[in-house]
Amino acid sequence: MLRIQELKLPLDHPEPALRQAILKRLALADQNLVSFDVFKRAYDARKTSAIQLIYTIDVAVRDEATVLKRLEKDKQIGRTPDTSYKPVAKAPANLQRPVVVGMGPCGLFAGLILAEMGFNPIILERGKIVRERTVDTFKFWRTGVLNPASNAQFGEGGAGTFSDGKLYSQIKDPRHLGRKVLTEFVEAGAPAEILYVSKPHIGTFRLVSMIEHMRAKIENLGGEIRFERQVTDVLIHERNGEKYVAGVVLNTGETIEANRVVMALGHSARDTFEMLHGRGIFFEPKPFSIGVRIEHPQSIIDCARFGAKNAGHPILGAADYKLAHHASNGRSVYSFCMCPGGTVVAAASEPGHLVTNGMSQYSRKERNANAGIVAGVTPADFPYDSRANPLAGIAFQRHWEEKAFVAGGSSWFAPCQLVGDFLANRPSTELRSVAPSYKPGVTPTDLSLCLPDYAVTAIREALSVFGRQIDGFSMDDAVMTGVETRTSSPVRMTRGDDFQSLNVKGLYPAGEGAGYAGGILSAAVDGVKVAEAVALGAVNCIAA
Repeated sequence: MLRIQELKLPLDHPEPALRQAILKRLALADQNLVSFDVFKRAYDARKTSAIQLIYTIDVAVRDEATVLKRLEKDKQIGRTPDTSYKPVAKAPANLQRPVVVGMGPCGLFAGLILAEMGFNPIILERGKIVRERTVDTFKFWRTGVLNPASNAQFGEGGAGTFSDGKLYSQIKDPRHLGRKVLTEFVEAGAPAEILYVSKPHIGTFRLVSMIEHMRAKIENLGGEIRFERQVTDVLIHERNGEKYVAGVVLNTGETIEANRVVMALGHSARDTFEMLHGRGIFFEPKPFSIGVRIEHPQSIIDCARFGAKNAGHPILGAADYKLAHHASNGRSVYSFCMCPGGTVVAAASEPGHLVTNGMSQYSRKERNANAGIVAGVTPADFPYDSRANPLAGIAFQRHWEEKAFVAGGSSWFAPCQLVGDFLANRPSTELRSVAPSYKPGVTPTDLSLCLPDYAVTAIREALSVFGRQIDGFSMDDAVMTGVETRTSSPVRMTRGDDFQSLNVKGLYPAGEGAGYAGGILSAAVDGVKVAEAVALGAVNCIAA
């Protein structure tokens, strides 16, 4: 097939116009166009009076070679690349089963790929199955009763389950591993449009059933999944001056022998990080960001991004945004995990430490838009020398999460502040036209009580700039809710080009918690890569 890129049509073009545009672009007679499929559809909304759809189309034509020869100077037309996934290995007989720790997107796909190659992995998840976890999480939001082992961070599906379900990333993907991830999601029940829209998302409720389908597929392929099994220790042996993983110990007291262990930890597995660091496994501190969740009426964002005439258009959907500003104090401030038509959610996993995140359903039809507005922090900001203790970023996060818990009233109510009050450096005492969506509830106060001074200064400056970029963004009544601390992992488990820990052979740090991904798609892709490394390492070891 041929692939045509950058095929542009008006937003409200009639359906036959796409075929006619293809024929015109290829200078082709109608009878020579056999079929076509939309590979990707994006939009250009820079001119709200003339929004365009931008297509990438895969086309089957008669006498393809002749058409390609005639259009060889058109850099936007070429052969369609093969995006099908091909396993890199097949499991040898009688091989010790690999263990995958964690069942977020990374662990889910590491387990799936290993199962597809016949390695019969054992997947360990400290939390509950996704439906039981959903009950516990919604109970926390409704009543303020936190289950530290089953919440928005821990359980089948990982932290991404209670999010917008975004499936786009800026990772380089020459092998089309992201396409493998999206294809598996569609097979599990995701809408087929995620294969071609430019910013695919799923939403929480759809993710729940999809995860169940993928769990069943892994089990049918020979994988084994054990829930409520936390890894409390790793067995490490030394041979000829090198350290090797030999197995894991669980909270039940059980030991599982394994010479290949994938550590697909989420960014909130703090106790596991501490255990691994105590075992001498190499870590390094990593920059991340801290800030708040900001909420506006979705209608304001729709009008600002698309214009009043196009706001609510079914193809465009609820508008999103991506903002960034380099503040005068040297801090970068940016929007993070923007959730159109969504809610701000309680994402705590430890008693007495308050954390926010954003979530949307597939429909994105809630009243408010929300996003993290966060300022960058580096290891130099951590409370003590991060060279001596690479886990210092965890202490930094805990400090501000505890401050937020107290500022909200020590009852799981979140501290919030109107943008107008925040900019004027005065506490909020009441809410106005924008109703905050966070549950169990909010306490109007002063967010500077639970953010570093440099973050407050940088965010204040950025809000004024963002207000000039999106009309209404810095409106007085917009609500900010604190704090957002878990934008990414505060640590990186260092690994080599073979994806193994730099100092413990057979241990494979993976995904967001290990510092190698940021979001559902990139974490899943890293899970695929690590599974392939495990498989190739096992096969090559036997061959040697």
